[in-house]
Amino acid sequence: MGDLEARVAALEETVARLGRAPDVHDAPAEGIDLWLVDALHARHPAGAVAFGGSVRVGQGEAVWQWGSDAEGLREADWSSAAGVLDALGHPVRLRLLQRVLNGTSATAELALDEALGTTGQLHHHLRALVAAGWLASVGRGTWAIPAPRVVPLMVVVSAGLAR
Repeated sequence: MGDLEARVAALEETVARLGRAPDVHDAPAEGIDLWLVDALHARHPAGAVAFGGSVRVGQGEAVWQWGSDAEGLREADWSSAAGVLDALGHPVRLRLLQRVLNGTSATAELALDEALGTTGQLHHHLRALVAAGWLASVGRGTWAIPAPRVVPLMVVVSAGLAR
């Protein structure tokens, strides 16, 4: 088989794999460095889930990690996460969090973004995000994403973007 045929065959296999539901028994693509998974296997041979990150925000850096053994996570009461996840289930709230994460922190500045709705709608979304712990007031009319929420927020958004 020539080089072109081998490349076409590899592309066809990749497209076929993308078109089907993931199989938990699928091996990772060759050449992918699974350093995080390798470390999890070493620490938790029975299985675990972890996420973390280091994100520059404003003048500082948010560093955070979390992990759980897979069995404990499968058996946990997932309903307790509903309110926290529900707060992220609106496109305006996601845009609002993105704006704050990228440095727009004053209500007056946020209100200039027509995509965030009227002032009343903006305040409604701000209250929902504060209640769920995704935003905090850091001064009169000024907002920030609490440092321990920056990485989890980016993980949730990453999971939503990954398809």
